[in-house]
Amino acid sequence: MKTLRSSLTHGTMAVAIGALTLFTAVEARAESITVLNFANYMPEDILQRFKDKTGISVDLVTTSTNEETMGRLTTSNGAGFDVVFVSSPFAEALRHLDLVTDVNHANLPNLVNLYDEAKNLSFDPGNVYTVPYAWGTTGLCYRDDLLSKAPTSWWDLLKPSDEAKGKITMVSTDRWLLAAGQLANGYSVNDVTPEHLEKVKADLIAAKKTLLAYDDATFYSKLVAGEAVMVHAWDGWCNYALAETPHAHFVVPKEGSDFYIDVMVVPKASEHKEAAEKFINFVLEPENQGWVSTNLFFKTPNRIAMEALPEDIKKKYPNLTITPADLAKFETFHDLGADLPRVSKVVTEITSSR
Repeated sequence: MKTLRSSLTHGTMAVAIGALTLFTAVEARAESITVLNFANYMPEDILQRFKDKTGISVDLVTTSTNEETMGRLTTSNGAGFDVVFVSSPFAEALRHLDLVTDVNHANLPNLVNLYDEAKNLSFDPGNVYTVPYAWGTTGLCYRDDLLSKAPTSWWDLLKPSDEAKGKITMVSTDRWLLAAGQLANGYSVNDVTPEHLEKVKADLIAAKKTLLAYDDATFYSKLVAGEAVMVHAWDGWCNYALAETPHAHFVVPKEGSDFYIDVMVVPKASEHKEAAEKFINFVLEPENQGWVSTNLFFKTPNRIAMEALPEDIKKKYPNLTITPADLAKFETFHDLGADLPRVSKVVTEITSSR
């Protein structure tokens, strides 16, 4: 009787242990993370391939702007999200709000794929809390068949020739709009000195009178259609015009430009930090990060991916060959903290002026 009871007890324990093991395995396979990203900013099949490789499911939430992303994170204190794609000054702001956490490099072996410049960014030396995803600069995108002279300066945008007046667009996003005036005047893109902002405001109000429109989304279409002859453009977006006409070109003005970087961060409130880092590491595989260049025509900080970029793509979109060293010569936007409302007010006064 004792032997039978002992046998039953051990058998029951074995079943229980087996069930627990099975439950734990299923639970691990069923782990899920939520990624907040801009729409259409990564390969369509990356979530399924990541699940196939790791067993971790990914719920994707998309936003249209950095401001929308910030709104979601500040409202929830970061809860509900595990990986967030955001531009660097907004990542810096999230850091100041204590909403993002350090990343564990031991879980990110693919950091080795990045250029050295990507590991020494001014806002996060050593990639303590950010992992760069895409980067580039801003300049002038123009039609060589509709302008008699190629633009070389930000003043060509702010004080255009007669043939360009009324046929120019500028982006109205706060920091980039101001940067055109700041750089033209030789100021830093992070300069918030009151007298300098007043000078920039005056220049940009005067420039507004010569514009076709402010346009942050369809300016390249206006250029292709010939409605615009020159547009204020992010380099990757100018490539959408290059894709449709051989007469489109991109130039960085002689006064320099900004160095923008989109990064991945992990909210401090994430309950799946290790799984989040596995996803970031998967994104850093050359095939995945390289998709940004081969499909969206934006530069990435992934050295392996960029070295594998097909020659025909580099020839068609020459700004993809701007080197990390050259990008790093430009200033990165920084979080303006308490000065941001004052700067936003200046921008509103510019865009609403008559």
